[in-house]
Amino acid sequence: MRPLARFLSRVSILSAFALGTLGCDRAPSADGLKDWTPADHDGERKAPNTGPKGDAGGAPPLVELTWRNQCQACHGPVGHGDGPQGAMFKAQDLSREEWQSKISDAEIAASITKGKGKMPKFDLPDEVVKGLVVRVRSFRGR
Repeated sequence: MRPLARFLSRVSILSAFALGTLGCDRAPSADGLKDWTPADHDGERKAPNTGPKGDAGGAPPLVELTWRNQCQACHGPVGHGDGPQGAMFKAQDLSREEWQSKISDAEIAASITKGKGKMPKFDLPDEVVKGLVVRVRSFRGR
């Protein structure tokens, strides 16, 4: 093993050990907050939906998550077609006024569910598709 690789290996092992021991020696919280348990996580799923939330102008979380995981790599964060794979696939700039004015909501939804050109089809619930259409419309003029 090379000296640098051996050094980095030792540093990473020591760092992991230090972090592990520091995390275990934590005193009980003085501010009255209890430690997280798996039961707390189950409570998150049961929380009532209080309306649209998320980063994309009030987009519901599932729409935002779908955009990030399925669309953003090509279309970019605000639809300019500037995602990391956008140039390779010649992704449409969804913010252009010319494009926005000539395409209908139904055509946008069809592109999402059936695919178009190099864009694959996505099997998504209707509510997510509708949310993505709203999100695409929100890019107009950005």
